[in-house]
Amino acid sequence: MSLRDVAKAIVPNLIDQGRLIRLPRERTIVFVGDTHGDIDATERIISRHLVSDRTLVFLGDAVDRGPDSAGNLEFILRTKTEHPKSIYLLMGNHEAWSTAPFSPADFWDGLDPRAERTIANALSHLPYAAWHPSGILGLHGALPDLPTLDAFESLELGSDAWRAITWGDWDESVGGSATSEMWERPTFGRSQFESRAGRLGVRVLVRSHQPFAPDYLFDGRCLTIFSSSAYGRGTRQVAVFRPGRKVGSARDLEIESID
Repeated sequence: MSLRDVAKAIVPNLIDQGRLIRLPRERTIVFVGDTHGDIDATERIISRHLVSDRTLVFLGDAVDRGPDSAGNLEFILRTKTEHPKSIYLLMGNHEAWSTAPFSPADFWDGLDPRAERTIANALSHLPYAAWHPSGILGLHGALPDLPTLDAFESLELGSDAWRAITWGDWDESVGGSATSEMWERPTFGRSQFESRAGRLGVRVLVRSHQPFAPDYLFDGRCLTIFSSSAYGRGTRQVAVFRPGRKVGSARDLEIESID
């Protein structure tokens, strides 16, 4: 099967799982940052961590930037087809092509029109976030301004809350919020983090998207993890949370190198 066929076949599974993944308390959770076409990273992570007592959460941006976006995305989707409850791919801005096209986009620009439509439609059904009952929320960018976790399920593509999730950056120096219209990247500061996390019951946010952000922000409550060789950020890493551990900050998760 081609990537187009794999994407088309997985749509019913994506729709069925909903926009907010409820992670099992009893399993080890492995959060994977942007992989950006780095199929070597994805193969290493899945080979090491796809075992019976673990769930993998890819935080988005599986395509563009790296050497094999098509192979990387196909491998993730095929693996999910085979292990639907053990691996999840969340929506990043690079999966949101059908709603908010951007440039440069080497993966999307290289597709023929039929494949582009099919794959973009399939990825538009990806979940927005993954919630662990210990108080950990995984998503791609920034926390949305929502009243409850249940509101993720009805969040509309293209809305302000959706844009925060898929495009949002964090910056300790920002008091309010600022938006770059050119890149459509809203930037949020401590006050937004604390108020939004408080409403949602989030103790720790695990996210990716912003390759040169500090690993830890907001007194260690926000962790940025990156798993690709794109951008030359350095060591490719994942964040691991083991069952039974109490969560006070993101430093209670283990950071593992995949190199």
